[in-house]
Amino acid sequence: MRFSDYMHEWLYGKEGYYASYHPIGKKGDFYTAVSTSKFFGGTIAKHIIARIDEGFLRPDSLICEIGAHHGYLLADIIEFIHTLRPQLLQTLRFGIVERFEALREAQKTYFDESFGNAIALEHYGDLSELNERTAFFIANEIFDAFGCELFYKGKIGRVENHKIIFDLDDPSISALAEKYRQDRGEIAIGYDSFAEAMKGSAERFEFMSFDYGELDARSDFSIRVYQNHQVFPLFDEALNLAEAFGKTDITYDVNFTHVKAAYEAQGIACTQYATQLVALIEMGILDLLAILKEHVSDEVYTQELEKVKILITPTLMGERFKMIRFVKE
Repeated sequence: MRFSDYMHEWLYGKEGYYASYHPIGKKGDFYTAVSTSKFFGGTIAKHIIARIDEGFLRPDSLICEIGAHHGYLLADIIEFIHTLRPQLLQTLRFGIVERFEALREAQKTYFDESFGNAIALEHYGDLSELNERTAFFIANEIFDAFGCELFYKGKIGRVENHKIIFDLDDPSISALAEKYRQDRGEIAIGYDSFAEAMKGSAERFEFMSFDYGELDARSDFSIRVYQNHQVFPLFDEALNLAEAFGKTDITYDVNFTHVKAAYEAQGIACTQYATQLVALIEMGILDLLAILKEHVSDEVYTQELEKVKILITPTLMGERFKMIRFVKE
């Protein structure tokens, strides 16, 4: 089978990695910004409130996370909205786009434990189920989980008995490789249909996403497997694909120019591309820390400050992760 189909089965098949719940953080295979600090979601909450004050988002907008895993990020956003502008919880709606029933149940349980009857969590299987007036979409590390083709010197990869063989021709993939100046590397599949589905989901929306990658594709393979906080390049001889299949996370660096092109083809403007460091500071993460300092002990403040430093320090997550933001007016 083509590698894109193999990766899809690896992550989303019946026995795929994302088909069931896996912990993130110390007990999981990897860390994310969400598992690092609640102030990641808190900063996004502050931005949402600012967009409501500016009049772009209505007070009754849908705040929707795509690919929420456990639901921690959306819950953190709700918690900070309650702290910063509690009356908005009476009008805003909150939802998650999630295809897997097992993850839906985990998210519902977490929200019930966190908020009881105060928040009515809405679930959707796909963006096509939405028809909103205004919405704010948020996703963390979603574009790196789209299937991709592996391209090497004019050929794309297929998988036979968990072995990758480069011997297939596909003019459309070759055209993308030429467009992005790659003689080898990953070519993502599905960005165009995703952007098209989001376009039809709301009359007006903002979509913010965080992921690792660059604005330009590097002509090399970045695809890798994460297991117990260890990283294995896909072509590492020490990696047994048959054993790793479906039991580990597989990912690659995002070509953000490809993401931009998919949305711009739908007439949706890219309004910002920035490092996570710049994005979080511009949205007010330091202001939130200043508020915290006034209300907690020095010990608690120092603990939270150290977590935030991981998010914004250039040598940690600050420069490696990027934020991209799209707006449909």
